[in-house]
Amino acid sequence: MVNIDRVVEKYVSGKKQAFMLFFTSLEWMFVAAGVMVLSLTLPDILKELPDAMSVKGTIASSVFVGMLIGAFSSGLFSDLFGRRWANISYLIIGTLFTFLTGCAKTSGNFITFRLISGIGYGGLLPVVNAYLTEFTAIRIRGRFLTLLESSWAIGSILMGLFVVFTLGTLGWRWSYYGLSIISTLLLIIIFSLPESPKIAYLKKGKTGLEKVLGAKVSEEIEITKRVKVPLLSLFDREYLSQTIMVWTLWFSVSFIYYGLFVWAPKIFSSKGITAHSSLWYTFFMLVMQLPGYLLAAYLIEKIGRKKSTAFFFIGTGLSALLMASVASQTALIFSSIVISVFCLGAWGMVYAYTPELYPTKMRALGNGSSGVMARIAGILAPYYTALVMDKTNSITVVMIPMAIMAFISGILALAIGRETKGIPVE
Repeated sequence: MVNIDRVVEKYVSGKKQAFMLFFTSLEWMFVAAGVMVLSLTLPDILKELPDAMSVKGTIASSVFVGMLIGAFSSGLFSDLFGRRWANISYLIIGTLFTFLTGCAKTSGNFITFRLISGIGYGGLLPVVNAYLTEFTAIRIRGRFLTLLESSWAIGSILMGLFVVFTLGTLGWRWSYYGLSIISTLLLIIIFSLPESPKIAYLKKGKTGLEKVLGAKVSEEIEITKRVKVPLLSLFDREYLSQTIMVWTLWFSVSFIYYGLFVWAPKIFSSKGITAHSSLWYTFFMLVMQLPGYLLAAYLIEKIGRKKSTAFFFIGTGLSALLMASVASQTALIFSSIVISVFCLGAWGMVYAYTPELYPTKMRALGNGSSGVMARIAGILAPYYTALVMDKTNSITVVMIPMAIMAFISGILALAIGRETKGIPVE
């Protein structure tokens, strides 16, 4: 009898795996664009919508409240109904309410629609991650998952390009309209994708698996009983240390990322940079995410998951200290580039590393619960940065706690992380 991962490796062609990587990456780009569009359009939204300035923290964080709900529900939903239908459902929610966000006439409407669109975004991320994982051979899984995560940078960059070139003519609303139109086209394609091989096997046995693979499977596959997995199982003795580690990693990288990027224009303006230049500098930070992801995609298979994770988190901590100590515009821009590379490399690592720490029956739950930690951080971080900047106008005060979080995460990865490179997932 063989593990189903070996069956996937044998019967899912390289072309099919690349096909799945491409279309799941498009979904990832949609989420990235949907989340990051706010950092680029927020100044105009605060000027236009009634009473927006008085609830700016809620406007900035509302999407993360929705993403928390989406992440929390995604594991159970995808385990019950399969990766395919969870994928489609969350994409529909994100698409529809992104469009409605662009239609908002009041700050209350904006917050409500943004929150519900966040449910779609937050649900998609762990579902798409698990979906691609279960279509990918073990030998390339880490690289594929990191490449999937790197498409976040591409989605952010494309959205940034659209905003900086159209904001002055079309206005902020068309950033949301355009994104929803593109994701509607993507949705048509996603409907044609099959269920993942592992879920097909768990739900319908060998017949279901062969239908997905389009081939007769000669091997006898290890039988995996489908059981309900309670949340508390993440704290079983065999998973406890890994759960503590990955939850810390996800919280830290999310807090640092959203604490910086949502209010990047405000941080730049605190150093005397004009509003127009701040928009371009924020866009440049988005561009510099891509090298971080690509470096992670290389290192994850070169030196392994554990060392790569520690490298990027410790690098994030050091670059946060660098940003905390800047005294000029030039130094601020340089440090923002460095922290973009390390922080987004860390994001790529946690997304690739986490699914490999849990067996199939718990993978979606592990991903989803980790996403919950990221969403909690995403809710808190914009309030934190806005409060500190309003009170002190000091980058140093903003960055020191972020540096501490990054160092703790890197140390945990070295101390209790386990290497999963090349090891089959049960």
